[in-house]
Amino acid sequence: MRIATYNVEWFTNLFDRNGKLLEDDQWSARYNVTRAEQLGALGIVFTALDADVVMVIEAPDNNSRRQTEPMLEAFAAHFQLRQRKALVGFSNDTQQEIALLYDPDVVSAVHDPQEGDPEAPRFNGSLRIDLDIDATMDTVTFSKPPLEVALETKAGRKLRLIGVHIKSKAPHGATSPETETRIAIENRRKQLAQCIWLRRRIDAHLAAGDSLIVLGDFNDGPGLDEYEKLFGRSGLEIALGEGRPLSERMRDPHARLRRPHVTAAMPSSARFYLPEQGQYFSAMLDYVMLSPDLCADAPAWRIWHPFDDPACYRTPELREALLQASDHFPVSVDISL
Repeated sequence: MRIATYNVEWFTNLFDRNGKLLEDDQWSARYNVTRAEQLGALGIVFTALDADVVMVIEAPDNNSRRQTEPMLEAFAAHFQLRQRKALVGFSNDTQQEIALLYDPDVVSAVHDPQEGDPEAPRFNGSLRIDLDIDATMDTVTFSKPPLEVALETKAGRKLRLIGVHIKSKAPHGATSPETETRIAIENRRKQLAQCIWLRRRIDAHLAAGDSLIVLGDFNDGPGLDEYEKLFGRSGLEIALGEGRPLSERMRDPHARLRRPHVTAAMPSSARFYLPEQGQYFSAMLDYVMLSPDLCADAPAWRIWHPFDDPACYRTPELREALLQASDHFPVSVDISL
């Protein structure tokens, strides 16, 4: 079985206010890419990906006028994708939903949010935690509540999936170096708090013996910024369970990769253009983390990078589609279930 995560940049802008596909020559939210070009590129990528289950990050907006599930299913029908059934969890106000697109001939899926406890409440609620060690409790929420899925294969194997889009640490809105530092630190604290909240839910599932997959955009990666040293560890390491016994650790090899020397290349799942520098910046932000029991049968991870993955690079149509479709690339894992 292939399970994947894919952050599709401004997927919502490819549908009109009534949820109809906008396959025209008007500009999409992608620079110098029309809506028809982005849609066509997405059709190529999803077809090539051929996943049984895809956690779609930045899925189309769910609101009073239009719904995420019918829009994703219309997209799948338009490109005759086998992953043609959609599932959405708690809606949010960011126009970027977390949704599941899956093949109903292979698996069944339901939104199954866990109640948790005050230490790990439902993801559409709030968490009380001391963010800045000032003996005062702060309230943390998810702008994009994680999607909790109860998944079952046709053979009866049950899995838990948690789709996430963790808060960005970028200091948006900064007008000076001082405010940039302040906002970056504030965002880092909130990002860490969300990962602590997520980790507590992971602990509960592992304690219950659940087969668990946590996947999505963590806006974090090993050595991604200097604040990792300030706070001691990254949010990604918290979610993985770094430093814990192996039986309590989630695994994605891209999250623990260590460079043999400072000039060695690192894996990346996203590529952003920096206009002030006139070049691209790459980062490893997207992960598919497996619980220890799912790692027993040699799962195979893959980043569908247009330049770093040989098969993607050697296939010009797919290579160009990956570049047109989004600023992120899919990450998948093939696993025997």
